[in-house]
Amino acid sequence: METVNPNGEPHAAKPQTRELHAGEEAQATAQEPGAVLRLLRHCVWPELPIRYDRGLRVAVRFILENFAVHGVVLSGTVLEGVADARSDLDLYVIHAQPQRRRLQRWFNGIPTEIFVNPVGTIRAYFADERNSPSTANMLAKGHVIYAQDPIVEQLRREAHTWLTHLPDLAADTLRWQRYSIADQLDNAKDTVTRDPAMAQMLLAGAVQSMVTYAFLAANRHLPRAKRTLDELATFDPETADSVRRFYLAADIAVRLSLAEAIAMRTIGVTGFFEWDSPWDTPDVAAHETNDADQVESNPE
Repeated sequence: METVNPNGEPHAAKPQTRELHAGEEAQATAQEPGAVLRLLRHCVWPELPIRYDRGLRVAVRFILENFAVHGVVLSGTVLEGVADARSDLDLYVIHAQPQRRRLQRWFNGIPTEIFVNPVGTIRAYFADERNSPSTANMLAKGHVIYAQDPIVEQLRREAHTWLTHLPDLAADTLRWQRYSIADQLDNAKDTVTRDPAMAQMLLAGAVQSMVTYAFLAANRHLPRAKRTLDELATFDPETADSVRRFYLAADIAVRLSLAEAIAMRTIGVTGFFEWDSPWDTPDVAAHETNDADQVESNPE
């Protein structure tokens, strides 16, 4: 029988309570202030310098308070013990909801990047980032701080597998890249007298592209930006040394000479060369459909 209060109104039904499993607990956090404390008890903290440790704990609490979380993984130079003065915390959040998001925040004075992605998006990144597997590296090599769902370890196993998949670029793809880089270098040489600043800009872009080509032609993954020259030196120390000298040189003539030397070691040419692209059949059906639609919507 329904009871009423002194004003003759029905009493509110007493909520049913039960123990939440981890996924439900994460989703209930925003509504239940005490839930985040239970989630924090599941966290496994890495050993970090005290300032980073404090920032990390505040950041993870923020994540658990604001997102439905399957897992949280820390990666990057701070974890590896090679942090520079401005190194930030990189936190990857496996989201229990279908939305993705990226945030930058300060936590206890520590700059922090937070990558929030659902499972399907993470798997798409694995496939799309074959040349430069940043997502796979973060998950496979990072430290799992929080994981209360089996999908976290499943994704980490998949990440390890993706890291064994090398770029394996087709010869036509590499040839196109050689053409593009040689064209950049030609443009730099064309402008070196007329517009030295533009020439410097073009040279820098060309050399950066040569370095990228060196990795892909050697069938190696592209490394994190900060590690590029160190990684290049592991398989082509002479080119790595030339690239360092190129970026440190002040004289444009020296930079141009070094750029041509780097080009010969990487793409094998220093300018225009003959080549043919493979035949390709463009997909014009979509454009024809759009043209027809435009005619119908704009009758004379």
